[in-house]
Amino acid sequence: MNPQPLLTIGAFAARSRLSPKALRLYDRLGLLTPAEVDEASGYRYYRADQVERARLVALLRQLDMPLARIAEVVEAGGAAAAGLLDAYWADVEARIAGQRALAAYLRGRLSGRTSEMDEMFAVDVVEVPGQVVLTESRHTLADELPTWIGASLDRLEAAARDCGGVAGAPYVVYHSEVSMESDGPAESCVPVADEAAARAWAERHGAPRAVRVRVEPAGRLARTRITKAQVAHPQILAAFEAVERWAAAEGLTVTGPCREVYFADWAAAGPGDPVCDVSLPVR
Repeated sequence: MNPQPLLTIGAFAARSRLSPKALRLYDRLGLLTPAEVDEASGYRYYRADQVERARLVALLRQLDMPLARIAEVVEAGGAAAAGLLDAYWADVEARIAGQRALAAYLRGRLSGRTSEMDEMFAVDVVEVPGQVVLTESRHTLADELPTWIGASLDRLEAAARDCGGVAGAPYVVYHSEVSMESDGPAESCVPVADEAAARAWAERHGAPRAVRVRVEPAGRLARTRITKAQVAHPQILAAFEAVERWAAAEGLTVTGPCREVYFADWAAAGPGDPVCDVSLPVR
């Protein structure tokens, strides 16, 4: 059986629709490795059967997919690769949906049409009972926040099983601004049914992540319900501003830091499904 003739990097670039510069980068990243590299000259040579993989990489880059995720897709192949693409595109659509909502809000803000802005968010007041909560706090920037929220709430909900069970919707409190320049802190909270068991659990297991038990008094929350797409930063800031403006117009006094109350199954929700109440304690 005759071996495949090798293609120079220039010939391979032409057939794969990738530039030689891109091919060198993908080689360094292990994404598209040449069949051979001349030890003396450093010239790269490719097989013809690598063209299909190269073209797939080029097409995925047209979706603005990060190189690390492209590597996962091309290595997976078949139905698994299609599933990874679906997951990536769902993230893109969620981001675009959130950005679309933010653009509409900012359009009204910049144009001075506050009534149109207010119509985007229905705000009301809800009474909340006193609660015992397990909490975990962290200083984090906005880009790391979603991962930390998911992981910390999972940990606290697992701990709640030893504390009488989860007794209410989990929530996150922002004790100071979280953005790309400010790192909070943020505090994840899970209500539990048994205060004594919670304090005993925190005493035994809480030290590594500084898990604490706190009694949250009964009170009132001004809130607006938002979709999964609107939760992303900075889109969610529009919702917080709307609640602040509504509370001021109603003559209410804000008595504590803002929070996000998660009442739905995040993993099962689509971009347009309500998942979260953006809330402010008021009196």
